[in-house]
Amino acid sequence: MSSSPNVLLVIGSGLKLYREYLVRSAAARARAAGHQLVLINNLQPTWQHEYFADIEVVNVFDHALLARTAREMATRYTVAGVLCWDEPLVMPAAELAAEFGVPGLSVPGVQGCRDKYSARTRLTEAGLLQPGFAMTADLAQARAAAERIGYPVVVKPRALGASMGVVLAEDEARLTEAFEVASGASLVGDEPFRGGAIVEQYAVGPEISIDGAVHKGEYLPMFLARKRTGPHPYFEEIGHVVDAADPLLHDPVLMETLARAHRVLGIEDGITHSEVRLTDQGPLIIEINGRVGGDLIPYLGKIATGIDPGEVMVDVALGQRPEITRSQRGAVGIRFGYPATDCLVHSVEVPQEAPGLVTASPMVEPGTTLRLPPGGYIARHSFVVCQADDPVTCEQRLDAAAALVVVTAEQVAAKPPGAVLEMPAGLLDVDE
Repeated sequence: MSSSPNVLLVIGSGLKLYREYLVRSAAARARAAGHQLVLINNLQPTWQHEYFADIEVVNVFDHALLARTAREMATRYTVAGVLCWDEPLVMPAAELAAEFGVPGLSVPGVQGCRDKYSARTRLTEAGLLQPGFAMTADLAQARAAAERIGYPVVVKPRALGASMGVVLAEDEARLTEAFEVASGASLVGDEPFRGGAIVEQYAVGPEISIDGAVHKGEYLPMFLARKRTGPHPYFEEIGHVVDAADPLLHDPVLMETLARAHRVLGIEDGITHSEVRLTDQGPLIIEINGRVGGDLIPYLGKIATGIDPGEVMVDVALGQRPEITRSQRGAVGIRFGYPATDCLVHSVEVPQEAPGLVTASPMVEPGTTLRLPPGGYIARHSFVVCQADDPVTCEQRLDAAAALVVVTAEQVAAKPPGAVLEMPAGLLDVDE
């Protein structure tokens, strides 16, 4: 590597709508530390030029090509750290961090984040509360596993995010479709994890998520979100609320469970987004993701708590212990708009004013077809973000703002069973 200039290598910028606030803060923090940001991206940049000193455009989903491009950039710059917040790219990003000798999740750590079966196995062997589970290659194995575990069961792909392909099977009659949906959804993911599905015991209780930093193995929670999901048998996430004063942030059992799970998985340095069920037996880790949360949760956390996740990411990537101090109090939430049926969207209008409204935006262009599970996922036409002094008032304001969204659309026929699912609008790095 050359001796100068020092840079932080970013793997995938993400969408402007979802990630520009992170990039803006990260770029400012990097400059303050004497570094620039450089980017390897999937598509031609537009808004990214303002924040990145250099941008290479390649197919980042070709991990070998991505690695070659990163190595070539490392001949021109001194890579002081690697950043990534795009789920399909956290594995190669961690591998590159290890290769360049800079702080990262660690290869075992990112495997525990990316591979749900590996995570379940390792957490169970360490004695953490986990559901009964089995990796199944075909329907016969899934039936045997469900019979052994006991219904209801959740059937899910081994390595996808955003609850894609995750289905509740309440009995044997519903297991066939659940397995087909989960196994089929896995085919859009990384090749090593395609086919088959994990069958696991359904954990009863509310679900939360926690975004945290890890510095040399020390777990540092930032903010916690209460999750709202769509109707069963699917687990679409339709909203989140972050409360800076959430008492769970000071729950010693929850915090120790999270810290211990990160140690078990071998996560060394980075940002994680953990999903937890609060069961009668205690907190149960659903999964730990090797990135900041999606769904604008880090944006909610920043407004609610004053903790800037973009700044924290840069600190951790440079091997520095971040200062995580909640300087603000309040509740901030997001609500996503979903259609009642598969539809072709003609127009979306969002409110400009409403009590506590922070921002609102359409999420699709006219002419977009939205498909609900199992034919598609994340079929969102809009979102609203509201804030309040407390979470109850925040939820009320979200209800009121969401009711002001006006969608003009026409229903379209659902995809036939077994058809290849459509990738959700906005999931990949497709920008203006």
